[in-house]
Amino acid sequence: MRRFEVYDTLSRETRLFVPIVPPKVGLFVCGLTPYDNAHIGHGKVAVTFDVVARALRRWGYRVFYVQNVTNIDDRLIARGGESGTDPLVLADRHISAWFAEMDRLGVRSVNYYPYATDYVPEILAQIRTLIERGLAYEARGSVYYDIAKFPRYGALSGQKLEALRPGARVAPEPGKRAPGDFVLWKAATPGEPTWEAPWGPGRPGWHIEDTAITVRLFGPRYDLHGAGLDLKFPHHEAEIAQAEGTTGESPLVNFWMHVGLLTMKGEKMSKSVGNVVGLSDAVDRFGPGVVRFYYLNAHYRSPLDFVAGRSLEEATEAYNSLDSAAGRLRSARSSAPPEGSGDVLEASLETAANDTVEHLDEALSHDFNTREAIALLFGWSKQLTEGVAGPERLSGESLDTLLAPFDWAAEVLGLFGATDSSDGGGSLGEVVQIALDARARARERGDFAEADRIRTELAASGIRIEDHGTTTRWRLVGSGG
Repeated sequence: MRRFEVYDTLSRETRLFVPIVPPKVGLFVCGLTPYDNAHIGHGKVAVTFDVVARALRRWGYRVFYVQNVTNIDDRLIARGGESGTDPLVLADRHISAWFAEMDRLGVRSVNYYPYATDYVPEILAQIRTLIERGLAYEARGSVYYDIAKFPRYGALSGQKLEALRPGARVAPEPGKRAPGDFVLWKAATPGEPTWEAPWGPGRPGWHIEDTAITVRLFGPRYDLHGAGLDLKFPHHEAEIAQAEGTTGESPLVNFWMHVGLLTMKGEKMSKSVGNVVGLSDAVDRFGPGVVRFYYLNAHYRSPLDFVAGRSLEEATEAYNSLDSAAGRLRSARSSAPPEGSGDVLEASLETAANDTVEHLDEALSHDFNTREAIALLFGWSKQLTEGVAGPERLSGESLDTLLAPFDWAAEVLGLFGATDSSDGGGSLGEVVQIALDARARARERGDFAEADRIRTELAASGIRIEDHGTTTRWRLVGSGG
């Protein structure tokens, strides 16, 4: 497994990543509240953690990636009321559209999408425990977390208890002891979905949904939590208080990753403000590769200020430059002469290709620096322009070597693949990973004949696998390869 570093928001430092139970990695990312169609700001978080999961799997980690679906929420209820639609039906409609957009973008690394309403028993159990431990209190049929009883509240965001004021989803409500106390259970309101509870009928608060899911799936502690920067407070502070207050174990998460926001004229992109560009519209017009490239050509922690009529147009030009370089090689590879014939690659270029792949992995091992990785790909494209006059004359093996950096980009960044991600070809990585996992299990139990059979079948499909110690890597070698 490759060693890598991640900037942890809680400790405010870049630290060596060490899983709790190597090589397993528990990754949780706050998902969509599907009260409307997604905008391109939502896509930035999704693509970022798609790359994180892809990279970890390439490096030999066994990732269990969970992204929740908040299918009951104040905004869903309000939007459902405006349109006369059951909020749960509205959520299903928009989450189906979200899954379709993720598929088009090549975001297929998530293992499980748990729906909040499927975890109401776990939510009730956590609330009951928090009340028993004196960390939560009832008021008029609702239940609130008493943040004064959790001394570490505010450590993630740097907020101080005495400075807290009612804010995003921390609204003033009758019965609350302090403005910052957040709701765990909301008393029933006529016309809203409700569930029975010891404190009376009602529905879950927003924050408790996530910890009910993560404690159930990961246990009291897990490795990595990701989301947009806007969720750091109060949502993630609440998650910490709830989970650690319930289980008594700390820290809830070893590493917190927060993605910089996508803004327009410096303001967060938001439906309520009206400064949004639909994700579907952007993919329709520019293609999934360009949209992914736009996100990844900046460090994930950096904000992106979107400029209509310029940002994606500039990304298109840059993306097409690299895509054309990869396309020329793939075209030559598809019609390469039989194995054993064709020109042999100069040793210096072979070394440069191998070095570039290593440098690409190295770039991502420093806090997932995709911007640096893309800069390396531009450097490789320039070397090809200067050093390869006629790729169609090269042997298939030589072309495979030259394609290796672009194959890396297809595998990890989801860019410049042999098949455009919009036609479903991006799912190849998931299929190959299933085969590699089966091969690994066969080798663990000593069934080397089965392991060899899987290798042979992958090779017949044009997929070459290479073992590097405990890590197995794969790449496409072109038709007939």
